[in-house]
Amino acid sequence: MTGVLDAESDWEVGPHASVEGRLVYAIGDVHGCYDILTRLLAMIADDVAARGRGRRPLLVFVGDYVDRGPATAKVLSSLVWLQRHAPFEPRFLKGNHEEMLLAWLDDPAEARGWLRVGGAETLRSYAVEPPAEVDAIDDHLRARDDLLERMPASHLRFLQALELTLTLGDYAFVHAGVRPGVPLRKQVAADLLWIREPFLSHGKRFEKVIVHGHTWDSAEPMIREQRIGIDTGVYRTGVLTALRLEDGRIGCFQAKGAGDPLAIRL
Repeated sequence: MTGVLDAESDWEVGPHASVEGRLVYAIGDVHGCYDILTRLLAMIADDVAARGRGRRPLLVFVGDYVDRGPATAKVLSSLVWLQRHAPFEPRFLKGNHEEMLLAWLDDPAEARGWLRVGGAETLRSYAVEPPAEVDAIDDHLRARDDLLERMPASHLRFLQALELTLTLGDYAFVHAGVRPGVPLRKQVAADLLWIREPFLSHGKRFEKVIVHGHTWDSAEPMIREQRIGIDTGVYRTGVLTALRLEDGRIGCFQAKGAGDPLAIRL
């Protein structure tokens, strides 16, 4: 089943909710679900064709491209392709799962817990047999070396260059959230990548409307006055969400299900 734009999920949010005249799409946590990602990218391409009006769209990914799903290697290949060829501006934020992968590459023995939260699936996507978490350190080092041999250099460069935040107009994009009471310019990486509480239950406005991933409880995005959560647990729910932002208006649409991958029509 493919995703369909839901006309009921398009809202006016007031004249002061600005993205500085841009057409912006934010995509939630992908987690190795390549087939659904390509469906969503095709939907975005169709949406741009219908409403772009000559604007160069900004496409913001909020992190967690790797782990859990079966096709991390294909996801990273598609994102590297987008960096080089997309007819719009793509920006890629870092998620906590990218941080864990990079930590495992740096020191497999210290970061072996990554394997039980999706790292094993990432290794298999590169045809590397994952060690058990309790295996000897040499087994982890051998798997790390195998991964580095099989992972394209462009994938590693992509992971190492990910951004922590992006601000535009009245919105700020991060992976997990922000620490309430701390100015955006003083937020630390640990919170931007990992925070849940007290961010999620904070009921007051932040400096910007925070667009984030990382936390989900259903296949529906979390739309709040102060934050918009666009992680919809694609590796479990089969639903990947995109948020469209324009001055004074937001929209939301989703790709659903697996099936045969579609070519990226961008």
